[in-house]
Amino acid sequence: MSSEQARGRAAQSPDEGLDHASVAGAHGADDAAVRSVDRAAALLVCLSEADGSASVTDLSHSLGLHKSTVSRLLSTLERRGLVEQDLESGHFRLGVGIIRLAQSAERTLNLRAIALPEMEALAKVAHETVSLEVFDGVAASVAICQIDGPNLTPMPDITGRPLAMHAIASGKVLLASLPERTVLSIARRGLVRYTPRTITEPRALLEELATIRRRGYAVAIGEWDDRISAVAVPICDARGTVIATVVVWGAATRVTPGTLPALVTAARDAAQQISTKLGWSGSQRRAGIVPHLKDSDVEEQEHEVIDDDEAAG
Repeated sequence: MSSEQARGRAAQSPDEGLDHASVAGAHGADDAAVRSVDRAAALLVCLSEADGSASVTDLSHSLGLHKSTVSRLLSTLERRGLVEQDLESGHFRLGVGIIRLAQSAERTLNLRAIALPEMEALAKVAHETVSLEVFDGVAASVAICQIDGPNLTPMPDITGRPLAMHAIASGKVLLASLPERTVLSIARRGLVRYTPRTITEPRALLEELATIRRRGYAVAIGEWDDRISAVAVPICDARGTVIATVVVWGAATRVTPGTLPALVTAARDAAQQISTKLGWSGSQRRAGIVPHLKDSDVEEQEHEVIDDDEAAG
C-alpha cells in the first residue's frame, strides 16, 4: 500500500470503514431491541387488564409468544420493579415501579389542557356555556376554565370564583364524591339560601347527594341564581376518583326540562372522553364515587329531570 493510500484510509470516518455486513448487523440489533421493548410494553398492558395476576402460560397465550420469551421479559421487568411474582401461585402482577411511573405521569398532566378540546366541542354542540370545575379543598367549587357557547345571552365569568357547593350542579357532584363526614363538616359552615329553591337542610342535601350517586349527574334549576339552570357530570382520574366536573349551564329560559336530557348526554360524553385521557378505563369504581350514566339510564334520566322541575316549582 502506498503512503497516499494509507493516509486516505486513515482519513476515513469510522462509518465509512464498515462493510455492508457490519451495517446490516447493527440495523438487525436495533430492530431486535425495538421488538423487545414492544413485547415488554404489550406484556405490561396485558397484566394491567388481567384479573389481579396472570401466569406465564396465560401471558404466553394472550401475547402469542413462547413461554421462554415471556419468562425472560418478566425477569427483566421484575428486576426493574415493574412486575412482581406471587411466591405461592407463581403468577405475576404489576409492581410498585408502575405506581411510581403513574404518579410521575399524573403530575405532568394538565387537566385544563386535556379537557379544553372536549369542552370547546361541547359548547358548540350544547349552544350553552361550559365550565370545568374542581373542589377547592375547603368548602367551595371553583371553575378553572369556562367556554361560552354560541348563545344569545352571555353568562357571567365565574373562573376562579369560589361558589357554594350545595347550590350549584358542579358542587353537588363534587359533594356526592366526598365522605359523608366531610359533607356534614361543610354543611355546618352554613347552607346559605340564595333562592327559594336552594337546599338549606343537611338531611335534604344528603338525600339529594344519594340521588346524584345513583343517577350519575346533578341538576340545579335556579338554586344559586333563579335565572340560571345547569347540569353537571363527573370526571374521573385513573384511579376512578372524581377530580372535577363538566358543567353545562345557561339561562333558565333555555336550559329547561325539555333540553336537560340532551345536555346531560352531551356532558356525559365529554366527561367520559376527558376521563379516558386521564387514564380512567371505566371499569374501576370506588365507594362513594358518582357513576357515569349507562345508555339504559336515558329513559329514567328524562323522568327524573322532569320530576326535578316539578318539585322545584
